[in-house]
Amino acid sequence: MMLKPAQLRLIREIAETGQLQQAAEACAMTQPAASRMLAETERQVGAPLFLRQPKGMAPTEIGQTVLRRARVILRELSSMASDVSALRGGFAGTVRIGSVTGPAVGYLVSAIREVKQRAPDANITIDVLPSRELLGHLLAGEMDFVLGRILPEFESRDLEILPMRDERVSLLVRGSHPLARAPMVTLTELTDYEWIMQQRGAPIREATQDAFAAVGLREPRNIVNSPSLLLTIAYLAQSDAVSPISDEVAQLLIQPPVSAGFRALRLRRQIRVSPYYLLSLKRRPMSPLAVALRDRVVEYARAGGAGAWGQAAARPD
Repeated sequence: MMLKPAQLRLIREIAETGQLQQAAEACAMTQPAASRMLAETERQVGAPLFLRQPKGMAPTEIGQTVLRRARVILRELSSMASDVSALRGGFAGTVRIGSVTGPAVGYLVSAIREVKQRAPDANITIDVLPSRELLGHLLAGEMDFVLGRILPEFESRDLEILPMRDERVSLLVRGSHPLARAPMVTLTELTDYEWIMQQRGAPIREATQDAFAAVGLREPRNIVNSPSLLLTIAYLAQSDAVSPISDEVAQLLIQPPVSAGFRALRLRRQIRVSPYYLLSLKRRPMSPLAVALRDRVVEYARAGGAGAWGQAAARPD
């Protein structure tokens, strides 16, 4: 027995209204057409589905059984249509993306929240990693797009490349640090302090080394090396160490609602890291969900990180 969706809808409407005429109207057909469809359905089932009573039509025992299944099937069909529509519109499915720290905190969070408000069932995974690892995952087809830097050991001809922004570096210290409230700090004053930095080769560490070299100074000797942001925060909170971190992360820690008791030192010269890009694979078309998220990321980036920590707010005194 194979009943069509139209037959199932008619059964449901007759059961809900008790009247063939009203059921026919709900199904956008004439009463004679509905009567013929019901008769054909009962012929296929091999038994009456409704009792014709003076006050209307009521399901028979077999009709109740068919009705229960009809409602389940119609709900599934409706859910399938909604899922397909959501997928075609870019607001359902699965997407995995990667990012270096700055844009992840600066505006990727805002872009994801916007998409999730429209598509709470969207399955979004974010990895915050160094550019080398991000490119490895992207070229292996494990990520839809990444926000990272182009490295010479990777073949850029395989990539769609969209320029984004460079990263600013803040020198973060705890609020009780001896230089926390200084109106201006020079790198010379910082050479004798303890530092906690990313491993050698990390872009922020390289940019900090270049800043010291630009004023004729060697990199500080007293350095703890760690790629862990969590350990860096814990270390700074318990010492007078200095750490170069992405400006977006610094502002997240400094400003409400986090207000974690840190301050960014005021430098004469801004330390900047080489630009990063939005990268995707030419050979792998992105899903509608990935495209929707990518477009939101681009919008936030071009707006200067609207909604991001520290972009619109004033610097601490």
